[in-house]
Amino acid sequence: MPSLSLTVRALPLVELGGLLLVALLCLVFQLRLPGRLPTEADHQAVSARLKAEMRPGDAVLLFPWWTERARLYLPPEVPVYGYWGSDRDDLRPHPRIWVLGQPELPKAHEAGFQEAFLPGRTVAGDTFHAGPLTLTPYTNGRYRPLRWSATQAYASARVYLESPEGTRQPCPFNGQAYRCPGPPHLYTAPEWHELQYEPRRCLWMHPPGGTGRMVAEFDGVPGGTGLRLEGGILTEFAVRKSPSLTPTLMGVDDAQSRERLLEIALPPGLVGVQRAERTLPAGEPRTVKVWTQSTNAESRQVCLDVFALGAAGGGT
Repeated sequence: MPSLSLTVRALPLVELGGLLLVALLCLVFQLRLPGRLPTEADHQAVSARLKAEMRPGDAVLLFPWWTERARLYLPPEVPVYGYWGSDRDDLRPHPRIWVLGQPELPKAHEAGFQEAFLPGRTVAGDTFHAGPLTLTPYTNGRYRPLRWSATQAYASARVYLESPEGTRQPCPFNGQAYRCPGPPHLYTAPEWHELQYEPRRCLWMHPPGGTGRMVAEFDGVPGGTGLRLEGGILTEFAVRKSPSLTPTLMGVDDAQSRERLLEIALPPGLVGVQRAERTLPAGEPRTVKVWTQSTNAESRQVCLDVFALGAAGGGT
């Protein structure tokens, strides 16, 4: 069996050759990588360009989303978005979006980014280059002007715990939050939280449990707008699927007519931001009741917001 013996003796040489090849490829990658990374001067050039040309309402979108170092150099007054899934986000508060890209990075996948980002958007100017960085303005056709927001109006709300019979337990406002009777997590206040990797400033409204509801009542919601409810359960709690957990409901009612305007069910295991919208008829501003409820309130950490939005593109 001389041929078999030679093959066995050659195996270590083959393995060594494979390891040397991998090491060589890694070395080539490391040597080429600095040329694909921006310098401090590159970032400063981008920042200067933004300061010279940005308008109120502009935002910056990072591509790829994990190129977080750019945040250190961008003007502090411009909102910067970069999280898993941000390329699909409507970014509806912003009529113009600057895409700050590093397309030469490994696994940047520019085609996939464009497939998610481009629908409804058009290039609004020339691309600025600074080393490996690109900065391109886009008109955001998904823009929806904000007419009203529950998070912005929270200080004028009336918050209470409400029973099915209509009995109310007021939640006094201490200047920062509305504190309700019961456990310390029963309060309403705007906070930063994460819903499936997306950071959001939203209203913390933990349901009280049982058939009762946590309610925040708001005046002055304008008619003739798109009333939208957005929210969910904090990521680390949303993924839980214990049989003891119960669905969480969040909704918006008309305070005068008691009509159910919007409602979203959040079963255990449902992650991310959930949305519901309807068009309010034109007319006088109305009062709405924003609420949450879950029979078993364990691990039902809800954060939500309600918006009154203008038409797409900025129309009324």
